[in-house]
Amino acid sequence: MDNTGVTRDHAISGSIQWKGQTMSKGLRIPGLAAGAGIMLLASGLAVHGADGDAYWPQWRGPEANGVARNADPPLEWSETRNVRWKVEIPGRGSGSPVIWDDRIYLLTAIPEGVTGEAAHAPRGGVPQRGVHQFAVLAIDRRDGRVVWQRVAREEEPHEAAHHLNATWASGSAVTDGDQVFAFFESRGLYAYDRDGRLLWQTDLGDKYMRDQFGDGTTPVLHGNYLVLLWDHQQDSFIVAFDKRTGKELWRTERDEITSWATPLIVEHEGRAQVVTSGANRLRSYDLETGRLIWESEGVTESPIPSPVAGEGMVVVTSGGRSGNRLQAIRLAGAEGDISGTGAIAWTLDRDTPHVPSPLLYDGILYLLKGNTGILSAFDVSGGRPHYELQRLDGVDEAFSSPVGAAGRVYVTGRDGTTLVLRHGPTFEVLARNALDDEFDASPALVDREIYLRGNRYLYRIEAE
Repeated sequence: MDNTGVTRDHAISGSIQWKGQTMSKGLRIPGLAAGAGIMLLASGLAVHGADGDAYWPQWRGPEANGVARNADPPLEWSETRNVRWKVEIPGRGSGSPVIWDDRIYLLTAIPEGVTGEAAHAPRGGVPQRGVHQFAVLAIDRRDGRVVWQRVAREEEPHEAAHHLNATWASGSAVTDGDQVFAFFESRGLYAYDRDGRLLWQTDLGDKYMRDQFGDGTTPVLHGNYLVLLWDHQQDSFIVAFDKRTGKELWRTERDEITSWATPLIVEHEGRAQVVTSGANRLRSYDLETGRLIWESEGVTESPIPSPVAGEGMVVVTSGGRSGNRLQAIRLAGAEGDISGTGAIAWTLDRDTPHVPSPLLYDGILYLLKGNTGILSAFDVSGGRPHYELQRLDGVDEAFSSPVGAAGRVYVTGRDGTTLVLRHGPTFEVLARNALDDEFDASPALVDREIYLRGNRYLYRIEAE
């Protein structure tokens, strides 16, 4: 939608590679004539019913902890092996692919008047902002074809972003299968139906981020509640909307500075609560009212990783130049100000992630140190380390968050290397895979597939 409120369609640029063959957008993919969908379904694409646990409907997956219990992705791949297709995505974004049924949803920011490699390059910093189209893409899982593409807004960002690491579409979409929600932060919140029709939109104003490093949080969905965090250098708040209409249900002010962390919605004793990270305080709010349930000391001045929950615990962490901080909180004892109380099960003040969110997989908490390929694994209930500071060969730098499925852990580095580890208390590398792209977005796992979004391409990887 441009500034006049008119929805606009834009065709995707680039090419598709399918089973090693590169084809222009005007050519037919072999076998994709009438009835070819049956052939592709038989080759591994399973279409489920309305069970969100079977898909990857949000940032960090169906359980919001990086785990896909119904997935069994491949162990090995390369540019010439197990890549079912790859498609060039216009512009740039670091949000994860979001998947429901046969659709993949992506957010991207497309610089106007820029083509080729430059269209995928970082464009933060004052001189390179330029006018962008903030777009939502729906992509067919079977063949990488763009089903629809909508420009939510077209404008120049009001402030700069990190000149190397930021994108103008750093958050992920969210879907319940019927609606798709796209949050471009200072460019607004948009709700579409499955066919790309705009249902509602709202504009929350401009965010002013610390050091103009750019924004990058994602809304969370629970029932009819769509909740998002608006932490910046001015008046911060958390707000809930009715997903069906866009009506604001409640808004609670927050004494916070910039945060990039996505909230987490958990249920405990029949009560849904929204857990938020923050530099000043960690807080949890009642989902229905927005009232504060509990709070404790904050993390570091750069809250980026998202909280995770499991085993009756919530873990909130961050790291960076301002220090390292992790708190593991027992939900059963969390009420009021829990700082220094028994509700804090354990803490950690070293080697915590800066950008990557933790993976919490069947009681084991996996943490990357800073933005590096150095991994530690802890027992989440008591903080006992299973192993610490294991260097991941070939993964030097990582912004992507680790994911888990089928007894394996997948860690993707920025240079395109993904290490596959055995899930468990013992460190063991099972495979090392490489692709010809750079990756900041976290993987998505569905069925026998892993989807990797690079700076230029989106890959569907599946064993033959």
